[in-house]
This record gives sequence, structure tokens and C-alpha cells, in this order.
Amino acid sequence: MSPERHGEPLTIRAGRRAVEVSRPDKVLFPADGVTKRQLAEYYARVAPAMVPLIRGHPIAMERYPDGLSGQRFYHKNLTKTPDWIRTVSIGKRDGELTQIVCDDAATLVWMANYACITPHIWLSRADRLFHPDQLIVDLDPPEGRFAEARRVALVVRALLDDLGLPSLPKTTGGKGIHVMVPLDRRASFDEVRAFADRLGQVLVADDPNRLTMEFRKEKRGDRLFVDMGRNAYAQHAVAPYAVRPRDGAPVATPLHWNEVEDRKLRPERFTIKVAAGRVDRGEDPWGPLRGRSLTKPAKALDRLGR
Repeated sequence: MSPERHGEPLTIRAGRRAVEVSRPDKVLFPADGVTKRQLAEYYARVAPAMVPLIRGHPIAMERYPDGLSGQRFYHKNLTKTPDWIRTVSIGKRDGELTQIVCDDAATLVWMANYACITPHIWLSRADRLFHPDQLIVDLDPPEGRFAEARRVALVVRALLDDLGLPSLPKTTGGKGIHVMVPLDRRASFDEVRAFADRLGQVLVADDPNRLTMEFRKEKRGDRLFVDMGRNAYAQHAVAPYAVRPRDGAPVATPLHWNEVEDRKLRPERFTIKVAAGRVDRGEDPWGPLRGRSLTKPAKALDRLGR
């Protein structure tokens, strides 16, 4: 039996480089017919908006070599990459990992060629791994309850506003919403996690019947999970503009707050076509990020006394 063929390799222009994509007609999303070529072209298109938001961050690649119907694995230790791709060595308990750092459009396309559907980023950059440049409030509602994530995101924004912190929302590409706070990288992960946990406790104390920080699903009931677990060393979060491995090829899409205020907001609306179109039109919901200190907000949070 002859091997399955998926077209001759093609070259995709990404910034200053031309990146070869092998088996470009390989279907990665069977229900939607989205191919590896389309995935790579999507990442090349959104790179102008995406790269500034993930530049310098180590990445774990969520790969599907045979598409969504095949095996999934997280590629966290690279043994061989082109010499133009930046990597960083990260210490761990029994050795070290070599992880990719995405600084340009070509690296995004290279990852797509390896069937990396979703890049997951560290919350810190490679030059200061123990000092995050963002805090993430992950709002994880029960299945089919996105409206609750939208409602709570607005509550989180109001609380952060009271603390003097700007916040930026994005769909996760799944059922929830991330609310991100850009940081100035002065605080350590331990300090950021302590602040995040206290923030979550205040949120839950104000609405215990609908919110929880309980990690075990069986104990959450129908409450929304306020997940602060991403705010720790070596944890990951889905990258802004990353495609998610779900039917419909949804995208983790940065939003304007007025979009979150709209009760008609639905996460499945943000497909690769829609997200790429937003970038093509120059829409930039987050704009240039300016990191903030947690020193005064932490004191204000303590004064709430809840």
C-alpha cells in the first residue's frame, strides 16, 4: 500500500523568512476541513498582532500530528530546531528543558508545520523566568454556561479597577474567559500567586453561591471556577490568537471590554477566519501593553477586609 500523500511541500512567507510547510493538505480539523496549510497561513496573518503579545515567552506546543482525530501531546523539550529559532534552557528537578521562544512570524509558521495547533505560553519571559509580566484570572464556567463567564469577567474588571489595575479580556477558545493584568515584572511568581489567590478569595466571598475556587470538579456543583493556578512558575496559558483543538477551529481572541458587555457575545464566533479578519482590519483590542506594579493594589486588596 502506498503511503498517504498530502501535497508537495510549499513555502509560506512569514516576515523576512520563507518557511517550508510539509504535507500542506493534511486535514487537521476533520469536521471543518481545515488543513495544515490553512493553519500556517492563519498564524502568518495574525503574527503582527500576536507576536508582540507573546514575544520572549517560553512555549509548550500542543501538537496533533494526525489532526484532532489522532494523538495529542505537549512538546515541552525540543532536541533540534533551525538555528534561526530562539530557544531557552529551563531548569527542572531532574535536569532541564529546551523550549522555543517565539519572537517572529516565521517561528509561528514553523510551529504550525509541526502540527502545533495551540501554543501555550509561560506567564514570564525567558530573560526573567521567575518574574511574570502578566496575571491571569481564568474564569471556567460549567459546560454551556459562557454567559456566566461573561458576567463574572465584568465583576473582575470592576474589582481590578477599584484596585487601580487595568485589565484585558480574551476568550479562551473554549467555554471561558481570561482576564489578564499586565505586570511590570518586579513581583516574583510567589508574590503574584499570593495576590491572585487573595483576589479570588474576595470574588468568591462576595458571591459564594455562584463562584468557587475548589479545584476538584465534583465539589464545584454548578458554580463557576475562579482558577488562579496559572499564576505560578512553569505554568502555561493559551496564547492570545492561538487556535484551539475543537470543531470549528475557534481562537483565543483578545476583546474590547464593550464586546464583553454585549450579552450576545459567543466564543464560537471567533474562528480562524474571523480572528484573522480582525487583525487584517487593524483591530487591536489590547494595544501596547504597559506593565503595572502590584505593590499599591496589594495593600488596597488587604484593606477590603473580606
